[in-house]
Amino acid sequence: MSGEHKDAHHHDHSHLTEEDRIGTAFFLNAGFAIVELVGGFSVGSVAILSDAVHDLGDSVSLGLAWFLQRFSRKGKDLRFTYGYKRFSLLSALVNAIVLVSGSLFVLARAVPKFFSPEAPHVTGMFLLALFGVAVNAFAAFRLWKGSSINARVAAWHLLEDVLGWAAVLFVSVVLKFRPWYILDPLLSVLVSFFILWNVVKNLRYVLEIFLQGTPEGVCLNDIEAILLQIPGVISVHDLHVWSLDGERTVLTAHLVTGSDASPEEIEMAKNEARQRLSEKGIGHATLEMERKGEYCGMGAGHDCMAN
Repeated sequence: MSGEHKDAHHHDHSHLTEEDRIGTAFFLNAGFAIVELVGGFSVGSVAILSDAVHDLGDSVSLGLAWFLQRFSRKGKDLRFTYGYKRFSLLSALVNAIVLVSGSLFVLARAVPKFFSPEAPHVTGMFLLALFGVAVNAFAAFRLWKGSSINARVAAWHLLEDVLGWAAVLFVSVVLKFRPWYILDPLLSVLVSFFILWNVVKNLRYVLEIFLQGTPEGVCLNDIEAILLQIPGVISVHDLHVWSLDGERTVLTAHLVTGSDASPEEIEMAKNEARQRLSEKGIGHATLEMERKGEYCGMGAGHDCMAN
C-alpha cells in the first residue's frame, strides 16, 4: 500500500504540462541570452555574440510558443472561424526577423576582425561556453520529454545551441594554447550563416502555409484518383488542399455523381469520401455533391458542368 502511495505521490509531482516545459525552457534561455550578450561584449568574442543571437532567437520562439500554446486552445469564433491554431505560425515569422537582424549585426562585427584579429578573454570565453552547454542541454532535456510538436521543435533548436556552444568551448581551449585568434571571427561567421540558412528554410515552409500551398507529401492527382474510386463518383473538380497550421490539412472539392443518383447514394458517396480522406490524414474535408449536368454556381471560368 505504501509503495503504491509513494509511486502515485511521485507521479503527481513529476508531471509537467507542455506549457510548464516550454515556460521553463523560455526563462532559462532568455536569462542566459542576456548573460551571453553582456559576456560576449565583455570578453570581446564575436563567436559568443553569434551564439547569443541564436539563443535570443530561440528565446523569442520559446516565449511565443509558450504564449501561443495557451492562446491556440481557444475555439473558433465569429472573427476566426477556423480557431486560433494558425497563430502558432506567427512565432516563426517574428523569430526570423530577430535572427536575421541579429546575424547581420554579428557579421558586421566579425568580418573586420578577419583583417585585424583581436585576442578575446579566453578564460571568460571558456567559462561562458561551459555555462552555455549546461543551460541549453538542461532546457533541451526538459523539452525533449514533451509530446507536442512545439516542444519537440524547440528541443531540436536547443540541441543546435548545445552544439554551437560546444564549438565555442573547443575554440576557447585551442586559443588557450595557440594564438589563432582568427578562429573566433571564423566561428561566428559559420554560426551566423548556419542561422540564416535555417531561417530561410523555415520561412519558406511558413510562407507556403500562409499562402495556402499544397502541403508537402500531398499529391492532388493521388487525392483525385482516390475520390474517383468511390462508387457513384464520376468526376471531381475545384479540388483544393492546404494546411491550416502545419499539422491539420484542409480539403474542399466538388464531387459529381450520375444524374439519376438517389439522395441515399449521394450520401453514401460523401461518407465514403470523408472516410478515405481521413485515412490519408485529411480530417477537415468540405465536399459539395452534384449530379451530372448540374450547375455548381462557381461562376465563369469554372468547369462545373460535368459530362
